[in-house]
Amino acid sequence: MKIATFNVNDAKKRLANLLGWLRRARPDVACLQELKATDSEFPIAAIKKAGYDAVVRGQKSWNGVAILGRACEPVVTRTRLPRDPEDTQSRYVEAAVNGVLVASIYAPNGNPQPGPKFKYKLAWMKRLLAHAAELYALDNVVPADIDIYPTKSYANNALMQPELRRYFVAFSIRAGSMPSARCIPMRGCTRSGITGEIGGSATPASASTICC
Repeated sequence: MKIATFNVNDAKKRLANLLGWLRRARPDVACLQELKATDSEFPIAAIKKAGYDAVVRGQKSWNGVAILGRACEPVVTRTRLPRDPEDTQSRYVEAAVNGVLVASIYAPNGNPQPGPKFKYKLAWMKRLLAHAAELYALDNVVPADIDIYPTKSYANNALMQPELRRYFVAFSIRAGSMPSARCIPMRGCTRSGITGEIGGSATPASASTICC
């Protein structure tokens, strides 16, 4: 199963980019982030014409996540993280696709920090850890200085703060003890359009959960 993630940055305005990417990459499952469209505004007709069904949790103007399944209909299992009923930001959707549980995640940026946005990011990631011990992925964190360039210019960026790295390590250790799979960036790819596969040497063939 080929699973890919694409930060589409406006599903309506960049529909041609999205459809072209789907034709070229032909993922079995595609996780989309930053839809910038409500559920009713999401271009479902064009997506279906391209051979994909979708589950969507949209939001007007910003955020929004979706999971697309090629020639199959994803079965939605969750449209938000638990433990904060007042959180209205559309950043998480989860669905079963051909026996694989997939989560599409648009993690909060957290800047500027310190401040309320950084506080929200910490709380959101803590909820993700609590809910998704069996899911192995956590985007929008820079685990170590070597993972970003140039490091100096990001010294005060929310993505590199030690509090977030502690969550990342805790999440990875907990998830590492059970069958899992990751979206693995292909060499030379950009942030928008990352592809990985379940099976082969990179991920366990028994993988049952993936998070993008």
